[in-house]
Amino acid sequence: MTTDHAAGDLRFEPPGPGSWKLDPVHFPRPATRYWAEMHPEPFKRGYQDFMSFYGLPIDHMQVAYPNGFMYGSMVMAAGEEIPQRFARMEEVFANKLWREQLREWDETSKPTAIAKHRELQEIDPETLSDDELIAYLGKCRDHHSAMITQHMRYTGAATVPVGDLLVHVMEWTGLPPAKLLGMLRGSAPVSSGASDQLERLISTLRSDASARALLESDGDPGKVLDELRDLDTDAGRAVADYLDLAGYRLLDGFDISGRYALEMPDALLRAIRSTVAGTGAESSDVDDLIAEIRGQVPDEHRAQFDELLDEVRSTFRIRDERGVYSDVWASGIMRRAAMAAGRRLASQGRIHDAEHFVHAGFDEMCGLLTGADSPTADELAARYEYQTTHTAKEAPVFLGDPPQPPPDPSGLPPMQARMMRAVGISIGAMFTDSEVEHTDTVINGLAASGGVYEGPVRRVSGPADFDRIQQGDVLVTESTTEAFNILLPLLGAVVTDSGGLLSHAAIVSREYGIPGVVGTRDATQRIPDGAIVRVDGDAGEVTIHG
Repeated sequence: MTTDHAAGDLRFEPPGPGSWKLDPVHFPRPATRYWAEMHPEPFKRGYQDFMSFYGLPIDHMQVAYPNGFMYGSMVMAAGEEIPQRFARMEEVFANKLWREQLREWDETSKPTAIAKHRELQEIDPETLSDDELIAYLGKCRDHHSAMITQHMRYTGAATVPVGDLLVHVMEWTGLPPAKLLGMLRGSAPVSSGASDQLERLISTLRSDASARALLESDGDPGKVLDELRDLDTDAGRAVADYLDLAGYRLLDGFDISGRYALEMPDALLRAIRSTVAGTGAESSDVDDLIAEIRGQVPDEHRAQFDELLDEVRSTFRIRDERGVYSDVWASGIMRRAAMAAGRRLASQGRIHDAEHFVHAGFDEMCGLLTGADSPTADELAARYEYQTTHTAKEAPVFLGDPPQPPPDPSGLPPMQARMMRAVGISIGAMFTDSEVEHTDTVINGLAASGGVYEGPVRRVSGPADFDRIQQGDVLVTESTTEAFNILLPLLGAVVTDSGGLLSHAAIVSREYGIPGVVGTRDATQRIPDGAIVRVDGDAGEVTIHG
């Protein structure tokens, strides 16, 4: 991976044989050197686990970062493995194997991950010697790597049941997937930021007038949060518990160039105030929608409809939980350690800014802490400048061989065809943008979350813009992750350039109950910051009023 290019001088070569596709949904900006070096191998391992568990005929996805942009290429399983994998697909539906993964997630993977997150974040990297900090960085990096594998391992549980539901109900009713996905609202509480810790924070602050006054005070946001956390009351302990749970999660993106919540105390404090004040989304009657759709299902299929929907509503939360409680949190902890090292070197005059340190590779980080003079301060500053001024819109969608169409499942045995259709529609719904042309005043995208909202645009191009978000803003950005749910109480609507109906932005807006239009391709380029827009989440339209 190289990032030493002037603007407008990017050259792209395929990183290997085959066809390589850009991923602008998860990585709308170039990756750091740390990420590009670390990410491909644990991603590959997790993808292999996903594919083999569900018997899919793909071995893994290889990932590379030309000019810092993520490209992926599928590698098929060996021919001699295909019969065994086809047999495995039969087991998936016969035994509902996603339930096995959900149990493993709830009973083992999720609690183990949370315990490790807490163990690592209890260590204050500012107090460590240089040698101790190097060792700590290594522990954080190894944990981060393991959490990327874990995230990918559970992809099947997050995609197979919902894809299977969509395929069947679309065939039975002819209804569009956007309407069908509305039946899932309420099945993924984490996507709207819900947690036991948040519920306790809300209830204790509402019942403690003194703590509520402190929450609403005009002091420095970071100091207000510290004072709330230090209160020797139920409210203080609830705030501390919530910040320990959510404070080190990245708010946007997966790379350590993002910011974790406690780095943006102003936005975090305002989001907490909004949540406690109860100014969030209105409720909707999902049961009425389910009844309406069920009424259009032929009588002979209604029992199967009920079964499919129950499976999805019981498993769908893992779609975002696997990120929130895995790599999104681990990435924030790694960033905290890197920023501590960066502040140390910046105070010594060895780099220009602490933020530049996160653009070193891992070995480079360790070398700088032991006195190495490479990369230089100017080289790190140039990498930072590159990462913050380039976007995936500059990168070609495909590199290498022309993309091949997906295999036609119609010639496969029934269960294998069912699996391929389910996975195909789910993956497509994560990444496929709208193709509807825009007009001068109407930006067209995908109808991700119903409702209509009119308000001012807050154009967010990166973490540095988060503190600009005001109550009632319409977020317009390239894409979001599941962790952005922490700031959802501030928003009136969400609009993204990239991502489909099962993208994280679509899920969090749907779960929180605010209008969402995703996959517009270029709303960030067409809608100016501060413009007044009308977001129609039912029609998938954003109308610019001025």
